[in-house]
Amino acid sequence: MSTTFTVDAATSRATPVSAPMKRLTIPAIRRAKGQIPLVMLTAYTVRTAQLLDPHCDLLLVGDSLGQVVYGLPSTVPVTLEMMSAHGAAVVRGSHHAVVIIDMPFGSYEVSPEQAFASAARLLKETGAAGIKLEGGAAMAPQVRFLSERGIPVMGHVGLTPQAVNMLGGYGARGRSEAEGAKIVADARAVADAGAFALVVEGVVEPIAVAITGAVSCPTIGIGASAECDGQVLVAEDMLGLFERTPRFVKRYDDLAGRISAAAERYAAEVRSRAFPGADQVYAPKA
Repeated sequence: MSTTFTVDAATSRATPVSAPMKRLTIPAIRRAKGQIPLVMLTAYTVRTAQLLDPHCDLLLVGDSLGQVVYGLPSTVPVTLEMMSAHGAAVVRGSHHAVVIIDMPFGSYEVSPEQAFASAARLLKETGAAGIKLEGGAAMAPQVRFLSERGIPVMGHVGLTPQAVNMLGGYGARGRSEAEGAKIVADARAVADAGAFALVVEGVVEPIAVAITGAVSCPTIGIGASAECDGQVLVAEDMLGLFERTPRFVKRYDDLAGRISAAAERYAAEVRSRAFPGADQVYAPKA
């Protein structure tokens, strides 16, 4: 059963009245190659989507939710059910950005047919515009199969978190000439197979620049280069919600510190009985 539905804005604090806005499309994203850089952030909830949507061209429901939301050690344990639930929430909370959903580990690698079944389920249950999958030349058949059947695919090369066990960690990729050449070849293979955009993660900068020049679709960097056609970050990292963040993240706020300070003030007022005050309690009717 689809989890996509409309929430009454008048009765739900989670869904304030939205400003009418035309949602961007996959062709518009593809045409952005070499133009004003694309802005993408991750989102996992309705409220986060509402806040980020006006400022972003794309919202990514990343499998990073495994770590950010569920406290899992990696993205590997994430399920289709998780991605579907959070994807539907982000679609409900957005009106402008193109919403893309990560295909979780194990949901697409076996065959193009498996990939289609998983992707079709995610799009049906969420209303998202497309999916993202990790991998290079080995995944090109899946990318082509989905694209030819009307499912927009965003590729992902370089540091691919779902392959962390094979890679041995989250270090930057492409430091050797051979590895760099393979990443560029992987990017070409995925783009040639029909990907409408390509995430380039955790590679040395010259590799990201080479990929951007070698493929016809937009590249979206994360730990890559400002020369990419766009950028993406995990929103919680960018907002400073975690004490530790990757080297390539710029922290634009310290929400962790501000949330902690607010909770501290609340706790102090509860313990001193200053809260609730007269403005927060109901007086009997006269």
